[in-house]
Amino acid sequence: MNKCLTSFANNRAGLLASAVLLAASLGLTATVQAQQAPAKAPAKPAAKLAPELEPKAVALLQAMSAKLAAAQSMAFTATVTNEAPSRIGPPLAYTTVSEVAMQRPNRLRVITVGDGAASEFYYDGQTMTAYSPAENLVAVAPAPPTLAAMLKQAYDHAAIYFPFDDVMAADPYKSIAEGLNVAFVIGQSKVVGSVATDVVAIASDTLFVQLWIGVDDKLPRMMRAVFRGDPLRLRHQLEMSNWKLDPVLAAEAFASLNAAKAARIAFAAPQPLPASGRNAAARAKPAGRSASAVK
Repeated sequence: MNKCLTSFANNRAGLLASAVLLAASLGLTATVQAQQAPAKAPAKPAAKLAPELEPKAVALLQAMSAKLAAAQSMAFTATVTNEAPSRIGPPLAYTTVSEVAMQRPNRLRVITVGDGAASEFYYDGQTMTAYSPAENLVAVAPAPPTLAAMLKQAYDHAAIYFPFDDVMAADPYKSIAEGLNVAFVIGQSKVVGSVATDVVAIASDTLFVQLWIGVDDKLPRMMRAVFRGDPLRLRHQLEMSNWKLDPVLAAEAFASLNAAKAARIAFAAPQPLPASGRNAAARAKPAGRSASAVK
């Protein structure tokens, strides 16, 4: 769970990464960058938890994992809301919506809209493509032949991250169980996702997460995560809806004609610009912009 949920909570709007990366590449104002900067976990860890794994909670997590792992393809809508401190203290909320389509072992499409710049991401088993429609900029790079390896490379090379990536993992429970100390059933809800859900709480030494899992379909409907050591208790929420398991997805669904015609920039992590250079960068033509990835 340390790998899975730390990544989710530590990336202050994984789906807002597109706006952050694009803002960095275009040299937008420091205010925008500061408001959309990742909220980092505090250096001091929270107190260690005594192991408390309720069998019913573990069974629900395993059933969810099995349902997801059995799907050869899937599509869903991911709505992410993350909090970050404002200039005056109380947190600001940032929300994005992504339409996700995945096909095992090596196809992915993520189309993301507001808040922030729209973005598109495509992976066809050979290349990964990050496209910004508004700026008509695209970054393309060779990619490994598996989804898991591609996601790692996208993060390592360009800071591209999707907070729902473990939903698409070959074994979601393996990621959840890593570092898991506490798991217990809270009860049931009929509100989230407009379906009956089992509500489970899980925790590691660093994170506390509440999950809503469909009673009948065993699909994850919502996750809310908080750093246990975060004095601000900033909340990070991922809601998944419009689930389709094993849909038929054409090969052309994992490519974009518009992206193929866009101006190219390097597939790389953004580099902060000095204050004196921001206005000049914002006025530069696409070919002259700093080489930063967009997602």
